[in-house]
Amino acid sequence: MTEHQHLVAGRERLDAAMAGRSAWPERSPWLREAVAVLPRDGFAPDRLWRWDGRAYVPVDRAVDPAGWAGELYADQDAAAVTQVTGGLPTSSLSAQAVVVDMLDSLLLEPGHRVWDVGTGQGWSAAIAGWRAGPGRVVSTELDPALAAFARGRLAAAGVDVEMLVADGSAGRPPGRFDRVHATYAVERVPWAWVEATVPGGRIVYPWGRLGHVALTVAADGRSASGWVQGLAQFMPDRGPAAGAGPGAGGPAAGYAQVRGDGPPETEHRVERDLVPLCEDWDLRFALRVAVPDAVFTTAVDEDGTSAWVHDGARSWAALSAAGGGTVVVHQGGPRRLGDEVLAAWDQWTGLGRPSRYDYGITVTPGVQWVWVGDAATGPRWPVGRAAAAPAAVG
Repeated sequence: MTEHQHLVAGRERLDAAMAGRSAWPERSPWLREAVAVLPRDGFAPDRLWRWDGRAYVPVDRAVDPAGWAGELYADQDAAAVTQVTGGLPTSSLSAQAVVVDMLDSLLLEPGHRVWDVGTGQGWSAAIAGWRAGPGRVVSTELDPALAAFARGRLAAAGVDVEMLVADGSAGRPPGRFDRVHATYAVERVPWAWVEATVPGGRIVYPWGRLGHVALTVAADGRSASGWVQGLAQFMPDRGPAAGAGPGAGGPAAGYAQVRGDGPPETEHRVERDLVPLCEDWDLRFALRVAVPDAVFTTAVDEDGTSAWVHDGARSWAALSAAGGGTVVVHQGGPRRLGDEVLAAWDQWTGLGRPSRYDYGITVTPGVQWVWVGDAATGPRWPVGRAAAAPAAVG
């Protein structure tokens, strides 16, 4: 097969896979047409990166065109890594299903003015420009090399998008926008995004390490609120304003580094089957809300499912299966992280095991919080730090 045939086959395979699971949204039929007109290979660099089990290795279009096309069209839920720095991925061409899901959540209409935050390779900006119309999309990218690449690909595709080199988390382009679409994960929404959006406008962004959210700006412009739309994992904010820590712009320290080699400070036994930590994404999301800095690893052996958790700083816990549905909890550091996780699990159960779609986020100039069930009366958790228990809204 020629490279062109590999690419056509990949496009058709992803299109059919998304149709097979009803991933092409009914309320936004334009997205399927836009993806067909602007396929992802038109925005991919000639070098992609594949994880070989130990490290990221290059896949060059000129050397291995079939492998390059295969990496690009591997799966509708798989991102293609386009940049590796220091052995870690720092930019990617987002998974097709996730791009479609987020742009569907944006409720984009012709004539809308759009701020695309984080251009990357320019694919999302191109699709938004195809829908909104010529000159209606402004896209900002922190990395000058990426911005130059995206500018060339947008021009080649014939899409009229204004490209700016800027940190989208530290400021905003001139004017106001009907829609703001972010392509990198933030823990807290920069207030500039709300200020840039007209009342009634919509902001769609990936939240931290898990989930993307659609906010609607209030009529007075002093807050924005909305529901979780689905699961998504994106590259974190790389700007100077991002800060450090999980989901906030820097890779978290690994468990072994946080754990160290000293003895645990506490040990106790609890009755708990940890299988849901591997299988129940609604539970995983609830724990992400209540203990947002907790990073999990799980494994299964003859005694059951065990888990290791750390906060990327100084606290850690090992929840080791001991057979018979019991777990031995070892902990160290200034926090009792294992106890926090188990308490959050119990709270989620007590709330009736809400799904990820029962959660929402509200953003104000000074405070941001997650809520469940109802933005005004439901339990809430602050965004940006761990919370041991939800607080009732008065």
